[in-house]
Amino acid sequence: MIDTNAVKILFTEARTHSYWQDKPVDDALLQKAYDLARMAPTSANCQPMRIVFVKSKEAKEKLKSCLDAGNVEKTMAAPVTAIIAYDMEFYEQLKKYYPHTDARAWFAGKPEKISDTAFRNGTLQGGYFLLAARAVGLDCGPMSGFNRKKCDEAFFKDTPYQSNFLCNLGYGVVEKLHPRHPRPAFNDTCKII
Repeated sequence: MIDTNAVKILFTEARTHSYWQDKPVDDALLQKAYDLARMAPTSANCQPMRIVFVKSKEAKEKLKSCLDAGNVEKTMAAPVTAIIAYDMEFYEQLKKYYPHTDARAWFAGKPEKISDTAFRNGTLQGGYFLLAARAVGLDCGPMSGFNRKKCDEAFFKDTPYQSNFLCNLGYGVVEKLHPRHPRPAFNDTCKII
């Protein structure tokens, strides 16, 4: 079991941030977070998550046109915005990532299975990435308020990648956090049968 401090960093004291300190995020820290996230499980080790880390002023301006109005200010202020995407051709890499059998054959020519697997596992990996970012000392501001079609055209044109969600990364301004919203109790959402 991980220690109490780790639980606080990852879950109980971690918060979704919308306000950011003017403090850059080192590229090596982003790589460290990714290197942790990639170790977590996906079905058949399919590893469909792809990330574009938007840092430069030019890239931020390109992303700005994809954002819903309520997400513009906080995203422009964040040191980094990760576009969490998934690869619709992930199965072409299964020979490398799942080499003990012909897993590619499970997906080739099966668009519904490809789509379900890419989205499900890419989303799962996105969640792992948020925890990994917290583990390396970053605050996160995940969001889905953006135009996926515009984002895909701007950042993934002529690729098999599709955007899933965005996550602002950096060092949050703790003083601007609102009180934590309630969460459902175990008995409200779970059943043991």
